[in-house]
Amino acid sequence: QMRLVESGGGLVQAGGSLRLSCRASGRTFSLKDMGWYRQNSEMQRELVAVIYSTLFTNYADSVKGRFTISRDNDENTVYLQMDSLKPEDTSRYFCNSHPPPPENSANWGPGTQVTVSS
Repeated sequence: QMRLVESGGGLVQAGGSLRLSCRASGRTFSLKDMGWYRQNSEMQRELVAVIYSTLFTNYADSVKGRFTISRDNDENTVYLQMDSLKPEDTSRYFCNSHPPPPENSANWGPGTQVTVSS
């Protein structure tokens, strides 16, 4: 199983930007479809963006045009560039494979907190 460590979160004003990073362990990272997820009001993780091994990407409607997912397979890292941030983007962000493991799986990293002030 991959070990995942997210970083790059912080406090930012509305309209600002952040870049999240997620470093994964393992030698098969390049073959995996990877996603960024965030917790909703019910503390369930929902998909924000996904990048496939083919480099095709897809986004939740709420972040289209503002967020960009990318990956560096040489560094086993997936990124999430977040621009034009809104207060409703405030959440804890996680990366994992897509589709993800169950919510209660031990195969989630600690996540990184993003807080957007109005």
